[in-house]
Amino acid sequence: MFCYSEDDLYCEQVALADLAHRTGTPAYVYSSQTILANYRAYDEAFGDLPHSVCYAVKANSSLAVLGLLAKAGAGFDIVSGGELFRVLQAGGDPSKVVFSGVGKTADEVEYALASGIHSFNCESESELALIDAMAARRGVKAGFSIRVNPDVDASTHPYISTGLSQHKFGIAMSEALAVYDRARGLKNLSAEGVSCHIGSQILDPAPILEAVEKLLALVAALGAEGLPIRHLDLGGGLGIRYRDGEKAPAIGEFIESLRARLRESGLRVMVEPGRSIVGPAGVLLTRVLYRKKNGPKEFVVVDAAMNDLIRPSLYHAHHEIIPVRKNALPPVTADVVGPICETGDFLARGRQMANVMPGDFLAVCAAGAYGFVLSSNYNSRPRAAEVLVEGSAYRVIRRRETFEDLVRGETL
Repeated sequence: MFCYSEDDLYCEQVALADLAHRTGTPAYVYSSQTILANYRAYDEAFGDLPHSVCYAVKANSSLAVLGLLAKAGAGFDIVSGGELFRVLQAGGDPSKVVFSGVGKTADEVEYALASGIHSFNCESESELALIDAMAARRGVKAGFSIRVNPDVDASTHPYISTGLSQHKFGIAMSEALAVYDRARGLKNLSAEGVSCHIGSQILDPAPILEAVEKLLALVAALGAEGLPIRHLDLGGGLGIRYRDGEKAPAIGEFIESLRARLRESGLRVMVEPGRSIVGPAGVLLTRVLYRKKNGPKEFVVVDAAMNDLIRPSLYHAHHEIIPVRKNALPPVTADVVGPICETGDFLARGRQMANVMPGDFLAVCAAGAYGFVLSSNYNSRPRAAEVLVEGSAYRVIRRRETFEDLVRGETL
């Protein structure tokens, strides 16, 4: 919930200029109201259809964010043992955790089994064999879904598209029936569901709905072979608005379209949203350091860099960049760049933007997902602080790193 009151940008009831002065920059700022509203939009839209909303931890794994969602009743989609540790530290219920990912290690599988997670989304027969062996050692039965690759084009950036046959994820739809059949011989596994995830930042839900039809056909075929399936895991991927004029699907309308297709299936539905819950809930605050010209080229040099937010450099992703305090100066067209010693260190290129001066603050919008989680210490830069706003109050949920933090764990 970010909006202007007169000339000042607010997160809920907190003026971001005041917050920036108090906490310093760069800093990630999250709106708790927006996070909870987006989670509840998923949960409530399902109505009486049996469902689980498992937040994708990889989008934003900060403990306070996970704790906020855990208290609201969310489940969690994890892709590593470290993410499971975070969920448990934040008070998440392990029985609401589903473990996805193409490269689970034996140690991670053992940790997940010991923690009592709900199930595994499996991506190869070798993984099924590993989980079966680890479950046998513990004397338990592990629930699993096979993540199938429906060969559906999500029409998104190639780095975040996962549903085509050329991608590393999942098992081909044409092979899934045989894999489920062979898994019957693994006595410490229980086939609970069918899983699918075709990509991220999807603005047209049609490909997801196409994948659903393919999954329902597979479930019917499995049932005919004496393999009843209890749940359908549809992954996440719903996109958000990053630039003015871009239209993102409404969460409630999207879920209603799923309900219409799944109401008669008798299946429990699982979804794993991440970006659409936390993405719009965050901004990256940064301070203008310098204004610079190279010939006709204008630069706004800020204290946030590609180590803080790598999406513009990695994906050529667009984030709106707005002033924390408006001024009456005419706009400029400039590159917004950081201090990193790389030409690829930019937050925007050729952007028409507010005519800000050194000392002014800017907000990089829609930075709540794949922001801090992808940050690094490149150029030996301490990572940013994180702040959670709750109404008229805020708290620092991750302190800014110090130089001492940069070498912690190292030896000469």
